[in-house]
Amino acid sequence: MGQRDISLTGGEMEGGEQTPTRFTRPAVDIFETNEGLTMKADLPGVNKEDLTIDIDRDLLTLKAETKPQPKGEAIRKEFELRGYFRQFQLPDEIDAGKVSADLKNGVLTLDLPKAEAAKPRRIEIASA
Repeated sequence: MGQRDISLTGGEMEGGEQTPTRFTRPAVDIFETNEGLTMKADLPGVNKEDLTIDIDRDLLTLKAETKPQPKGEAIRKEFELRGYFRQFQLPDEIDAGKVSADLKNGVLTLDLPKAEAAKPRRIEIASA
């Protein structure tokens, strides 16, 4: 059975999608700064060409296919490279049009900037 996913800021997604059983749910780390969120997802065995990242309204979807296993009889098999699937509900303050992604050594890094209106700012006090 699949596992329910969570929103980027914690808590279970309302009506959260289940991870399809033929996919593995990748581990992620999410960090927040004043500028936005950074997500790192472990996707071993995935190439750029096999990865899709979609944003539909406030739903971020990561989906990756892995290449078939080598032919032959396994002498020892402790893990199986399968596809990856995970969804996240984006907070309202994320500017979906400015999201960027980088994949290096099996680690996907997503930069999810906050919209300018959502960033903290200092208000100057006018002189009398």
